[in-house]
Amino acid sequence: MDIQIYNLIKEAYSAFNSRDIDAALSTLHSDVQWPKAFEGGYVNGHDEIRRYWTRQWSEINPNVEPIGFKERQNGTLEVTVHQIVKDLQGNLMFDGAVKHIYTIQDDLLQRMDIELV
Repeated sequence: MDIQIYNLIKEAYSAFNSRDIDAALSTLHSDVQWPKAFEGGYVNGHDEIRRYWTRQWSEINPNVEPIGFKERQNGTLEVTVHQIVKDLQGNLMFDGAVKHIYTIQDDLLQRMDIELV
């Protein structure tokens, strides 16, 4: 995997986990499609993602750490992540691995899909 893409992924997760929306959005293509993990469907573009994350973080406290990377034959990047989700009172809602599948365009994250491990 290209070191630039590896660094982009690490930067994206670090920004997300620290709730730095602007830094996280800087890793995303302007035409990005992002899954609404707990609701289904997708949001499109930076403005919709900003609103989605802001609302999500007012309801749950997710932390997502990449633990594995694999380039797929179709050109997408599979990132296995360890995801811990707590409610705002600190109660554990989810602790496990999932796969985030990225489409890269112009050296930015253009689409993410989620697959269960």
